[in-house]
Amino acid sequence: MNALASQDSFGAKSTLDVDGKSYEIFRLDAVQGEGLDVASLPYSLKVLLENLLRTEDGADITADDIKALAGWDETAQPDKEIQFTPARVVMQDFTGVPCVVDLATMREAMADLGGDPSKINPLAPAEMVIDHSVIADVFGTPEAFQRNVEIEYERNRERYQFLRWGQGAFDDFKVVPPGTGIVHQVNIEHLARTIFTREVDGELQAYPDTLVGTDSHTTMVNGLGVVGWGVGGIEAEAAMLGQPVSMLIPRVVGFKLHGDLPEGSTATDLVLTITEMLRKHGVVGKFVEFYGAGVSALPLANRATIGNMSPEFGSTIAVFPIDAETVSYLKLTGRSEEQLKLVEAYAKEQGLWHDPDAEPRYSEKLELDLATVVPSIAGPKRPQDRIQVTDAKPAFRGALVDYAGENGPEEGYDEASAESFPASDAPSYSGGNGSPAPSDHLSAAPKDGGRASDPIEVTLEDGTKFTLDHGAVTIAAITSCTNTSNPSVMIGAALLAKNAVEKGLQRKPWVKTTLAPGSKVVSDYYEKAGLTPYLDKLGFNLVGYGCTTCIGNSGPLIPEVSAAVNEKDLAVVSVLSGNRNFEGRINPDIKMNYLASPPLVVAYALAGSMDVDLFNDPLGKDTDGNDVFLKDIWPSPADVEATIAGAITSEMFSKDYADVFAGDENWQSLPTPEGDTFAWDDASTYVRKAPYFEGMPESPAPVTDIEGARVLLKLGDSVTTDHISPAGAIKKDSPAGKYLLEHGVEQRDFNSYGSRRGNHEVMIRGTFANIRLRNQIAPGTEGGFTRDFTAAENAGDAPVTTVFDASVNYQEKGIPLVVLAGKEYGSGSSRDWAAKGTSLLGVKAVIAESYERIHRSNLIGMGVIPLQFPEGKTAESLGLTGEETFSISGITALNDGTTPKTVKVTTDSGVEFDAVVRIDTPGEANYYRNGGIMQYVLRNLLKG
Repeated sequence: MNALASQDSFGAKSTLDVDGKSYEIFRLDAVQGEGLDVASLPYSLKVLLENLLRTEDGADITADDIKALAGWDETAQPDKEIQFTPARVVMQDFTGVPCVVDLATMREAMADLGGDPSKINPLAPAEMVIDHSVIADVFGTPEAFQRNVEIEYERNRERYQFLRWGQGAFDDFKVVPPGTGIVHQVNIEHLARTIFTREVDGELQAYPDTLVGTDSHTTMVNGLGVVGWGVGGIEAEAAMLGQPVSMLIPRVVGFKLHGDLPEGSTATDLVLTITEMLRKHGVVGKFVEFYGAGVSALPLANRATIGNMSPEFGSTIAVFPIDAETVSYLKLTGRSEEQLKLVEAYAKEQGLWHDPDAEPRYSEKLELDLATVVPSIAGPKRPQDRIQVTDAKPAFRGALVDYAGENGPEEGYDEASAESFPASDAPSYSGGNGSPAPSDHLSAAPKDGGRASDPIEVTLEDGTKFTLDHGAVTIAAITSCTNTSNPSVMIGAALLAKNAVEKGLQRKPWVKTTLAPGSKVVSDYYEKAGLTPYLDKLGFNLVGYGCTTCIGNSGPLIPEVSAAVNEKDLAVVSVLSGNRNFEGRINPDIKMNYLASPPLVVAYALAGSMDVDLFNDPLGKDTDGNDVFLKDIWPSPADVEATIAGAITSEMFSKDYADVFAGDENWQSLPTPEGDTFAWDDASTYVRKAPYFEGMPESPAPVTDIEGARVLLKLGDSVTTDHISPAGAIKKDSPAGKYLLEHGVEQRDFNSYGSRRGNHEVMIRGTFANIRLRNQIAPGTEGGFTRDFTAAENAGDAPVTTVFDASVNYQEKGIPLVVLAGKEYGSGSSRDWAAKGTSLLGVKAVIAESYERIHRSNLIGMGVIPLQFPEGKTAESLGLTGEETFSISGITALNDGTTPKTVKVTTDSGVEFDAVVRIDTPGEANYYRNGGIMQYVLRNLLKG
């Protein structure tokens, strides 16, 4: 993997023979010495240790790094940085498109420099699953899936043609086309190896499967014993290009499980319980590892459900060790017999096989008796806000007061967190299966739970009438990678639907019901079990295979319902089997969002309101007029297990994944450019050639000091990458909106920043444009505003303008820019455009009090130097207003092959200080000398 890897300081290289086949391995037990106790290390750190042993090169990865990890002090706070080289990269389309744009641009740069463009390929296997672009526009009809796929292709044609070109042009890059599944479910069912094999220097190596993914829920694969997590695009590109990822050796939290889940409790209830516990304990930035006898009793699908929710409780990973259940799942999902034998033999040989009686060393420990888990939901706005279903009605009433105010959303609602909502190209509601009774009525929310109840009568196109009020469930969605990979909850939902239909129950007519499985296998086992007709009868027709409601791709509500909600400003509800329910995320008409298991999603579609007691209030009446309660239709565990046993086969997985990269007729019929380099379309507003290599010489020019720089932004503490990176809806009067209008795009077709990540022109204009960002040099403003010091002779007279427009003026005049910031700059998710946009705006340096590690590294990867105020000093204490002109000297020391500890910062106002240089590793120094990570890799490949 690591082209430099050539050392073996511990003599760890060995061989493993499995069923007549020999593999080169790096033995963990070779790492011995005083104070080194490898055997008692947590599973996850053993995986990282193997990674260092195999990639040791004496520069980025040294024998001292290996000793530091092997001698891990579980009580210490993280301070030792190591370089992790993942075996592979997995991407979804929103975050993956810019990675492919950059690779395509590198190919042209290689050709411009006289090199062979075909040399530019992922050096680590990269796989993309297109799953983030389907929207549930059409629902409740047999044609829903087909129509939604057609609309998806109409909207995303340019992006898909580009990705289809990439699929053919790049080696070691594979694309799973639209309409196949959700990236994380496809990952655990097909892409994950658990133990990876690859030929290196003529030797077939075997080593733990590790990865980074351009989606936070990459951690779902932790359930298979695979160590990996979500990263931003720059880190993913680095990994694809064979570069290691910088990380601190983490604290590891051991989570001991014992007992069994009780009847009536699902994997969703378990994961909501664990999420609440770990969020309360505090695991941000830590590894979480499950151990104990309860692990053995936990089905793999449940482990994957728990791993999936790692971002919701804040840990980097939430991993399970390899055991017999892992191998059984790999067998069920169609992995080869050779792979199964290798996984077991390797794990046992390396001490990675789970011992239920072992007590590895952990930094902290928690414990859960599975028998104590009760049916739960979470909401109305955070995954960790767990509510027992028995308390759901009073909890809803208590929360309603915050949402049913006269003036719409409660204070603090963050529009920036909302995904864009493309206008539908087709009717969203084509009628359900069977007309609901015209007298259907939603009982009004209580007068003591918010403002006075103000229900509204609604008449649908087919004449159905009902009354709508606060608490109405207007979306019930079986969706998201979290649960749709889990047969127990998916079969449970379908059996509940069957029992409901047989009793004569129907969904309430105001509920938009959608079914979006994570893979085609779910549809296969529904069909084999004869359960599809019952889901269809309740309106849970298949709408697509992809991320829908959970990421805001829920599509519009039933039109008449949407109109009523907005007319009366009703606080209506979504119930989804997802992992995220943040305010504004699911649907712009919906204020309150609840996470629930798939069976409970069906139950709430039948109830039609959160203002019900599911355990004691009837869901409806049967054909004889008798009340039907949830207990009357809830399937028994025995029924669920029997159905699973009879309906799910290994052959289903083998069949559905046999030609998974080929795609359907829509994909195959796309007109696709060919050749080593991409034929860019100048008219495209989705995919444009990136500017990173324009005018790049074959050898890097010496780095220079920064003279005469102006401040683009002066920011406070805890500015996150969400504040910096473009996200959500594109406003008409924003620089990005104006750009799209100028290019003939109507507002209804703006789509979101996420869908346009392959167009740097859109993304630059959205950088630092978050509506909650406060730039202290433009007081009284919020959002992407600054002052343009080129537009006035005196700094005090500089007018307020947009960050983008100011940057254009600065760059035209050749004036470099700096950003001043407080503590924890760049915290939050690793968003590549937070660094890319910063660089393309002309920022040469950021000076902050402290950094979040990943963003600091990403800035260097884009050629921006991260500097830190001296200990105890801030912009305020130094008297900096942001109106000064800055000069930074001493950067040129990097030209000598060394990295200076500090550089001198001076201003025209007389302020001087020594800023700490936060280039922390030799690799980072090389990236900066070359102007960025992509330039560094390109030059190395050109030489090779």
